[in-house]
Amino acid sequence: MFDRSPEVIRRLHANISRVLLGKDEVIRLCLTALFAGEHILLEDVPGVGKTLLGKALARSIDGVFQRIQFTPDLMPSDITGSNLFHAEKREFVFYPGPVFANVLLADEINRTTPRTQSALLEAMNEFQVTVENRTYPLPQPFIVIATQNPIEFEGTYPLPESQMDRFLLRISLGYPARDWELQLLAQHQNGEPVERLEPVASAEEILALQAAVRKVRTAREIDEYLLELVHATRRCPELRVGVSVRGMLMLYRSAQAAALLEGRDYVVPDDVQSLAVPVLSHRVIPQGYLHGNQREAVESLVARLIQEVPVPA
Repeated sequence: MFDRSPEVIRRLHANISRVLLGKDEVIRLCLTALFAGEHILLEDVPGVGKTLLGKALARSIDGVFQRIQFTPDLMPSDITGSNLFHAEKREFVFYPGPVFANVLLADEINRTTPRTQSALLEAMNEFQVTVENRTYPLPQPFIVIATQNPIEFEGTYPLPESQMDRFLLRISLGYPARDWELQLLAQHQNGEPVERLEPVASAEEILALQAAVRKVRTAREIDEYLLELVHATRRCPELRVGVSVRGMLMLYRSAQAAALLEGRDYVVPDDVQSLAVPVLSHRVIPQGYLHGNQREAVESLVARLIQEVPVPA
């Protein structure tokens, strides 16, 4: 295990909490995805702090941060980069795009076309980019934090299931409590606080934490419990498509990361239960599926299945 993991986790959580007030659980979930080495989809109505959270997480890590504002005219090469002719060298030279970063904030990802959205698939899954038959590895660590508005559908392109499956977690922030909003007013008197955040963890420390996650132990009973949760979604008559094998592995990895966040080197049932809804609910398709309209119903269904599956003693 990484000996300094509790210290690094504490610094990251405290730094993000300085600007994202009253959202400890959301911050915990984001750190879970970061330590698992996977990606985050922040889905909520406008103006509740999706981009703020992405910026705060990115600025807390001493690495390369890039932000892409997704628009309908964005091209795949605007993300991956392209080969351009270099007059002095008299040859084509590859110029990397913004995807070559440690933290990539994909703002309003559903506002660009499916062709451009797909440019992220290889990067998110393989941590590399292929341009004109040449493959370029991405910096490590690499994490995509994508935001989208589930309410406004005018001029948007819903993410296909194959891309949704690349996100470890789908998270909503919700409105802050009244007392926290009062503090926000005072906090913003002198400008945007997130712009004043300084890095509190190096890229090397994040990589060490990601390596430590993979050493977290799971007992056979926990593996069986996790698998039974996944199989419950496949047997459920209210679901047309249950959780895939990738979804099962993502729940496993996220439970390991959650255990590390709690200072343990072993997984307990609570780790699996606390992550089942944000990890699994965007990977299933209900009967009578209408894209984007049934999130609350699906999350309630997954929560019900969690209650029905017996917890190991």
